[in-house]
Amino acid sequence: MADDAMRDAWEKAANDITKGKNEGALQALRAADPQAVEPMTARLVGEATWNIAKANDSKSDYRKAAMFLREASIKNPKDKKTSSLYNKLLNEMQEKRISETVIPRMFNNGGPTLAGMVAMFGAFILILGMITIANSESTTTDYVDLNISWTENGVSKTGTVSLELYANASPAHAENFKQLVLQGKYDGTKFHRIIDDFMIQGGDFTNGDGTGGHAIIWDGYCNGQAMENSADCASTAWTLGDEADNGYVHDPCTISMAKTSSPHTGGSQFFLIPEDSTPSHLNGVHTVFGTITSGCEHVTAISQVAVSGPQGSTPVDDVTIESAVFVGSQEVDPWYKFW
Repeated sequence: MADDAMRDAWEKAANDITKGKNEGALQALRAADPQAVEPMTARLVGEATWNIAKANDSKSDYRKAAMFLREASIKNPKDKKTSSLYNKLLNEMQEKRISETVIPRMFNNGGPTLAGMVAMFGAFILILGMITIANSESTTTDYVDLNISWTENGVSKTGTVSLELYANASPAHAENFKQLVLQGKYDGTKFHRIIDDFMIQGGDFTNGDGTGGHAIIWDGYCNGQAMENSADCASTAWTLGDEADNGYVHDPCTISMAKTSSPHTGGSQFFLIPEDSTPSHLNGVHTVFGTITSGCEHVTAISQVAVSGPQGSTPVDDVTIESAVFVGSQEVDPWYKFW
């Protein structure tokens, strides 16, 4: 069901179309419903595109308008206005000798034509391509470098751990981590908990000992409890909703969100998994939101440093994130964004 923002966009688009501001109408509709999921959106897009086609005498715009009106009619067959617009457009296209599609006749007398056979082969290739796209990596990827210092057998060491964040599969966790990096929250922080053959944990930018830290973005949770308004929750209590079902597991050389035993309590603390660890018991509980693309050998080395403390997991010598640097993003527009 459409919300108030969607209805406002439809009203604005309809007014713009009436005033001849068809591009303005399309902009409003793109912002509100970029994939034209709602039949009303499809109808208004079709109507605005039809007006543009008439002004430019563009065959491609006529066909695009017909496509959207056809989709709107299929989605809501009871909408008489859509059916009327679609029929009027088809009549106008017929008068102008514009076919609804540029695809030639595929079948004749029950059998495929030469064009049909070529098209079927092309469709097979297209399906293979779409399968490849569907199974490809995320269309948005963020990259971060952690420059770390530690002491190994009395010798000072430094190294860079490069991360690739899963911005599409775990959007809240990736964005939260990126913003923490951009705001310098991790610079100078310690890896306070280290367990050999398991993981190294850090990210407590408030207390430095694992008792603090919080999310830097509002994700609708306050200390794990769902809450609509961020103003009702102190920013130091902001937490993230779990995204542990994103399809990624705790393989070696991955990054995951630390949290309490309660759901939706991730904040800023995270842990890196070394080369010799596969903590599968965390799968589906903690959110894996990235992978280590280089420098995992440093994580493994750090996981083996001397530790002490009541739980035997506090490093004897500081392991410090000297700086966390946002390297950049790689974004690819989805293939279906064409209007």
